[in-house]
Amino acid sequence: MKTVTLLSALVAGTMLAAPVTASAQDDAQTKGQAELAELLEGRVAGEPQSCVRTLPSTPVNIIDGTALVVDRGSTIYVNIPDHPDSLDDNDALKIRKFGSGTQLCRTDIITTFDRTGGFYTGNVSLGDFVPYERVGG
Repeated sequence: MKTVTLLSALVAGTMLAAPVTASAQDDAQTKGQAELAELLEGRVAGEPQSCVRTLPSTPVNIIDGTALVVDRGSTIYVNIPDHPDSLDDNDALKIRKFGSGTQLCRTDIITTFDRTGGFYTGNVSLGDFVPYERVGG
């Protein structure tokens, strides 16, 4: 009897926790979408590309629950991966490139790690990179 009661309590607790997790994920996505919209303000989208040229000093930033952004100065490239909700701006990226060392491509493998603890948090499957340039600049 105790086993059934304990199992029922665990199931009920899991059901109660699920909406909180989903809600936190939705909040991160909404904040990320607002951050991306602000970043793209005054910019116009170009043709999507499967690769973008990068250098060792080229930053690849995570927008929580939304996208990866490659900052090339006057042009920024936005990549919305298959499951953007898994992106966490507290993670660090490890990028394994399969083509040229000077390009980041949709075929490259990105693994995410917790920035402070260093433990594995997931993989990111990239989409196309959409360039955004400032209007009139």
